Amino acid sequence: MTERRMQIGEVADRTGLSLRTIRHYEEVGLVTPSARSKGGFRLYTESDVERLMVIRRMKPLDFSLEEMRDLLEITDRLAAVDDPPTGEERERLRERLDSYREVADARCENLRARLMAAEDFAATLRRRMDG
Repeated sequence: MTERRMQIGEVADRTGLSLRTIRHYEEVGLVTPSARSKGGFRLYTESDVERLMVIRRMKPLDFSLEEMRDLLEITDRLAAVDDPPTGEERERLRERLDSYREVADARCENLRARLMAAEDFAATLRRRMDG
């Protein structure tokens, strides 16, 4: 059985990304459609959608396109089935992945602090409206 393929509009609906953004991610090499229809339309698989969701989740953490590309290359390499990394390469990849996790954790903590300050400000405004 062949994997179901989706056109870009369905992928946009599923990911919450615009057609333009998906095309941009293709242009910069973050995602490549798994196939093209006879008419030349981009066709995506479930794994392409999952990749786009990873990219989407990285965006609020201010990862650059280069960092996104690097992280995706690391995870692609670690997930390789045909020629899996072994020994030293695997360890190096896992260390790089862990450094990205540390950055993501720190940025999440920063976002939580900023959200708390924003909520505090909104509460202050509500109190002033009530007073």
